[in-house]
Amino acid sequence: MKDKNEVAAIIRQWLGSSWIRSMHDWRRSIRAAGLSMPQLTILMRLFHGGGCGVHEIGRHLDVTGAAASQFVDRLVNAGLAERSEDPSDRRVRRIALTPRGRAVVERSMKDRFRWVGELAAVLSDAERKAVLKAIPSLIAAERRIAPQPGAGPSVPARST
Repeated sequence: MKDKNEVAAIIRQWLGSSWIRSMHDWRRSIRAAGLSMPQLTILMRLFHGGGCGVHEIGRHLDVTGAAASQFVDRLVNAGLAERSEDPSDRRVRRIALTPRGRAVVERSMKDRFRWVGELAAVLSDAERKAVLKAIPSLIAAERRIAPQPGAGPSVPARST
């Protein structure tokens, strides 16, 4: 039986390696779309959480409402997001993705994880079987850990 410190060390090594590769590909995709990281963060929030107000976006980014509004303005001007009247309070403007904004997010996620298909392709049959056995256990164990303070709700994985 492996020591839990050894298991933790190998998981850290895997997370570090995969994070670097994933973020490199994601940054390239973001730059190609002409977006900043805060803009993509807003688009991702809208993609996973649906429409919301500018103040919610500000809280999500930990910036002022004015700063969030400037980010949103750029996304609206680029045709990636749209403002509409909140049906329950006409004083509030809701922000939502446009079809073009949704396509940008989906493309960025696909770009971010493209390497995973390449990784699966270079594994042997025995290695693939081992992954199929081990990874579901890691996912289940991760879900049993209490969320970190301020982490917000867990976003389910989306297949691409």
